[in-house]
Amino acid sequence: MGPPGALELILILVIVLLLFGSKKLPELARGLGKSITNFKSGLNEEQTDETETTAQQEKETPQKEEVS
Repeated sequence: MGPPGALELILILVIVLLLFGSKKLPELARGLGKSITNFKSGLNEEQTDETETTAQQEKETPQKEEVS
């Protein structure tokens, strides 16, 4: 089962239109866009926090010199 084709996407859009009506669709799309934006910013914050934590741990851990 591969990705949905054009016909399947059109069918899904028609069903969504029938379920929610044309006046509710812009509001739903706006909410979905905000959700995606918040999700992406949350991921970026998580990566930033992880990088800062790693850098902080490296500063606190004393470096041992290798003797050859």
